[in-house]
Amino acid sequence: MVVVGLLVVLVFGADKIPEIARGLGKGIRQMKDATADIKREINDTASRHKLDTDIAKDVNKEVNDIKQNIDDFTGPIKRNK
Repeated sequence: MVVVGLLVVLVFGADKIPEIARGLGKGIRQMKDATADIKREINDTASRHKLDTDIAKDVNKEVNDIKQNIDDFTGPIKRNK
């Protein structure tokens, strides 16, 4: 991790790192918001059209799996609140 950190500092410079981190944070937030919007839209559509609940559950499971993968990927770079 230290070696990777040093390489990042050498390549981008210390003044660019906060900018890059902010950009990554915004991108991750947009991805999470998009998955939440997709999930909400699927649930709304399923409830309005009374679609087969098994299909809706399968789709929700896939969305949750993708969200979990994103959380697993971004876990090490999240800040503690």
